[in-house]
Formats: sequence, C-alpha cells, structure tokens
Amino acid sequence: MFDSVLVANRGEIAVRVIRALRSLGIRSVAVYSDADADALHVRLADEAVRIGPAAARESYLSIEKIVAAAVSTGAQAIHPGYGFLAENTAFAAACDAAGVVFVGPPAAAIDAMGDKIRAKLTVSAAGVPVVPGRTREGMSDDEIVDAALEIGFPVLLKPSAGGGGKGMRLVHEEPALREAIESARREARGSFGDDTLLIERFITNPRHIEIQVLADSHGNVIHLGERECSLQRRHQKIIEEAPSPFLTPEVREAMGSAAVDAARSVGYVGAGTVEFIVDGASGDYFFMEMNTRLQVEHPVTEMVTGVDLVEWQLRVAAGEVLDLSVELTGHSVEARVYAEDPARGFLPTGGRVLALREPTDVRVDSGLYEGLVVGSDYDPMLAKVIAHGRTREEALRRLDHALGQMVLLGVTTNIPFLRALLRDPDVRSGALDTGLVERKLDSLTTAEIPDDVYVAAGLERSMEPRGDDPWDQLSGWRVGEHAWTTWRINDVDVRVRGDEVVVGAGEPVRARARREGADLLVGSRRYAIARDGDVLWLGHDGASWALTEAEFLVGASGGAAASGGPVKSPMPGTVLVVRASQGDEVTAGQALFVVEAMKMEHTVTAPVDGVLAEVNVQAGQQVALDQVLALVVSHEE
Repeated sequence: MFDSVLVANRGEIAVRVIRALRSLGIRSVAVYSDADADALHVRLADEAVRIGPAAARESYLSIEKIVAAAVSTGAQAIHPGYGFLAENTAFAAACDAAGVVFVGPPAAAIDAMGDKIRAKLTVSAAGVPVVPGRTREGMSDDEIVDAALEIGFPVLLKPSAGGGGKGMRLVHEEPALREAIESARREARGSFGDDTLLIERFITNPRHIEIQVLADSHGNVIHLGERECSLQRRHQKIIEEAPSPFLTPEVREAMGSAAVDAARSVGYVGAGTVEFIVDGASGDYFFMEMNTRLQVEHPVTEMVTGVDLVEWQLRVAAGEVLDLSVELTGHSVEARVYAEDPARGFLPTGGRVLALREPTDVRVDSGLYEGLVVGSDYDPMLAKVIAHGRTREEALRRLDHALGQMVLLGVTTNIPFLRALLRDPDVRSGALDTGLVERKLDSLTTAEIPDDVYVAAGLERSMEPRGDDPWDQLSGWRVGEHAWTTWRINDVDVRVRGDEVVVGAGEPVRARARREGADLLVGSRRYAIARDGDVLWLGHDGASWALTEAEFLVGASGGAAASGGPVKSPMPGTVLVVRASQGDEVTAGQALFVVEAMKMEHTVTAPVDGVLAEVNVQAGQQVALDQVLALVVSHEE
C-alpha cells in the first residue's frame, strides 16, 4: 500500500478521499487554488500545495502543476476524485511518465471510453446493446441535421468527450436543431476542449440505471449492483438510490454481466460505472456510456454493500487482488445539495456560509464549514446527504428528515426542492423516469415566503437591543398604550405591537418569541438566525430565507417589466455571447446574451418588442447577479 497520496480535486470529494486515506494510515497531500486557500480539504490534509489562481484551467486542470506537486511532496500516487482531470487520458499518461501511480484505469481504457463514439463501437462489438443513433467521428453540423432527420425527433445531442450532462441537448423539432448544435458545441469546447458531437434517438420516459464495477490488474472484474439515477433535471442527477425499485434480480444480473463485459472490452482496472438507459415500458436496456472514475453517487452503493470504494480503488491501484464477495443489504438514497435557487430557474447562487449544522444520524459528504465563501468559479454542489434503511420507504423517510434538520444560512440552496421531490407520490411509489422532475417542476418549487417567516422576522427585529433608554426601544411603547412599529421587509409591511404581528394586509397574529442560543423560538417553531450586514437570514425545516429592509428584487428571467427597461444578469458569471448590438430592433423572447457560471449556461432574452437603447457588456466580461446588461425601450413607450 502507498505511504503518501495526492488528491487532485477539491470540495466534498477531496474531503471524502482524504478521510479514507487517514483511515488507512496514508499521508494525504491536498492541492488548492487561490479561491480554496482556506477550504476544508486543505485544512484536513497532512500537506497542501498551491497550484494557481481560481480559474480551473490554471489550477485544477493543470496537469503539469499537479504532477509537479506530487513529485515535490513525495506522493507515490494521485487520486483524481471526479470531474476535472479524473477522465483525462493525458493526465493518466503524465502520472505514469513521472513515476506516480494514477488511481484509476489505464490511459488506454480512459481513451476508449472517454470518447462516446468509440465507446459505443467497442461495447457493441462485445455484445452490449447500444442506443440507435449515428456515432461517426467528425460529423459537421449539416451531417448531424441529416442524421436527426433520418433518426426522427426527438433526438439527443451528446458531446463525444466528457460527461455529467454537460453539452447535452434534447431537441424536439427541426427548427431548434441548429441553435442546439451551436450551443452544445460551445459548451463541450468549454467543458472538455472538444466539440465533437454524436446524436441518438431519445427514448421517451426512460429510466437511467447504472452499474458499479470494480476490476483489478489480475483480470478480475465484478459488479456491485445498480443505482437508480432517473431523478434528474437537464441531464444532471439530483437524487440517486440503490438498489433500483424497478429491476428484478434476473434483470440486475443481466445488466451486471453486460457491464462487466463492457469493462473487460477495454482492459479496465479500478472503480468505474457503466450507464444504461432503460425503456420503462419494455424493460429493454441500452449502453449509454462508461464513466471511468468514481461517481458522485458512489456512497449509496457503499451503504448497501458495505464496500468502501475509495479504499478498493487504492488497493487495486497498489496491485492487490480483488477478492470481494458482494451482497446487497437494505436500501440507500442520496440527495445532492446545490448552491442554486430553484425559484429562479435553478440559477447558481453564492455567498458566505454564516451558520451550518449538518445532520448527524445519516452520512454527510461535505466540504462545508462556517465562513466558507461559495463563489462562481466551480460546480455548485456543496454536499451530499445519504440515508440507509432496511426498506426503501425507511430510507426515503430518514433522508427527508435529515434534510429538514440541516441548517445552512448565507447561501440559498435547493434543500426545500429536494424535500418536495422526496415526498412526491410517484417518487414514493418508485414510478420514476428521467422526465418526472421537469413535468412536476411547478409543484416542486415556490418563490413565496410564508407569512410565518415574516412574523418571525418582525419579532426578531423588534427584539433587537437598543440600549437602556426606553425611548430608544422599538417595542412600540408609548404613554398610556402600546403603538405599532412597522418594518418594511422584502417590500412587505410587517407591523409589530407586543406579541401581535400583522403581515401586509393580513389579520393580526399573536406569537410569543424568545431566543435560545443562536435560535429564535416563535411558538413551537424553531428558526436558526444569522446576519449579514442588513440582511437577516432565517432557517427552518431545511429551508432558508434572506430578508432585508431594502426593496427585494425577484424574477428568474433576467428580463425587465412588460414595458421594457433594464435586462439584468440572472446570476453572477461570465458573458459568453452577445447576440445583439445597440440600436438593434428586438422581439420579445429573442436571445440577447448567454451568461455562464459554474459550468451552466443561461440565455437572457428580450422582455418585449423594442429597441436596444444600451448594451453595457461584451463577451468575456464578468458580471454580478442582477447587473444591467442592456436597456430595451418598448415600441409602446
């Protein structure tokens, strides 16, 4: 076994690998960018090396810097985690050339499976069924259009390189195809440095099921059962579970054997995942791709098998023989906690973590700590919460409860959305498919702030200490009687008199409030509290709200009011594309800008028919949330 291993990643996966190394008595070396100088993985590691500025291309994606860090610190191996360089052939080869063990498959296996076109051809030759489509390399835009017309709509555009749903586009009709091709190529170039696309028939109401495999350098290959990953949005997984509620033992064994055959076909070594798309009606399954790395959702497999996949990655990389006997026990479900706002179209958020309490009765893989600044430089995933139960129902219930116990103030997250999804009747019954989330999105998200939150905020404001002089108090005290004190919170009038609170034009509500440590108790409700300047953060049941006495701007479209006006950036990020110039005539819904943050693109459109009176940004420019990009003057003005 190794004495020292460098972890070439950041965030929760770097923390998870470092903790595995510690449990095995192996010295850990972290790498970090300037944005991560105080990150949790840096604090936990035995040694840490700075590798560059915040930009991933100059730090976490720099093969030269990471290999040099391993050599200079005496690390015998490099664990890549997932993302960044985990599936980079050149990185694996560079490790080998430097005499450092790459904790992953051989470069040739990464190369064969990293290109989806070659991967489909390879596994098809090994007898594994593949999705119908066209997988020829180097197809032009015209050839992709011809292929779509031949296959029939809907079709799915997929980058040949990379994974994680980046660059994938579902196209339902021909008029939208060319713009989708352009967008897919641009995102693929930005994410993987390769804009080669393939095209496949889109299977209606499919299930996404993947098989975990392990292989050693002695020719042994096994599978550890499946994971159901059908709950996703825009090809990004949200909640995963093991085992799938859909598969029978016979289908599980058939798919497992197909996955083992796929791994053998490229001489695979290490932990990997073979992903299948399954027709929910017929049960037919087709190979999609193989991820030649550890998956984000690997903990659910660990929970039902008792196998530490990171430990076995290290053992296999060190040359040990794979001698596992695998048995599935119980059920496990994982939820991904993201810095994003579902009420604003799941746009990335950010901020400083002001208060944090993570549940202790379930597994939490996290890189969070109080004081952490969540920026827009990297993927918005913050943590994973994983629950295990004897039955699927028990696991779902435990996960929902754990998410309700989580306190994360200072950064808007998707936790309320996750809880709503876990409680959906179809999710509870196991009637899943990859389109479920999109169909039910309106019922799973809300931008409304409950009146109870305004009540708590008003009482908290009125309890603020103002010195000893009674005339300085905000309790509404007057000679002879109490008077109302009015607060303007998020553009809502909240009036407080003693223990009475009126929200807007509502009826008075009586509620007694008291502080208990860092929390505010209002009746039977407990709110976590944190302050950031003039913003009051309240948290309850996993949800959080940012409340301010200033006017609160809402809206996910990035557009202006119906009468025209400023067109604002829907998120902090980088302007990738400017599609119009000052003085241009524009129509409502016309694409004006493409803004990117955390590997996610968002198209900003014109709110009304009119004229672009101003264009304030250019391609490549960094912008802030709600920064004015342009000004549209309506024809009616």
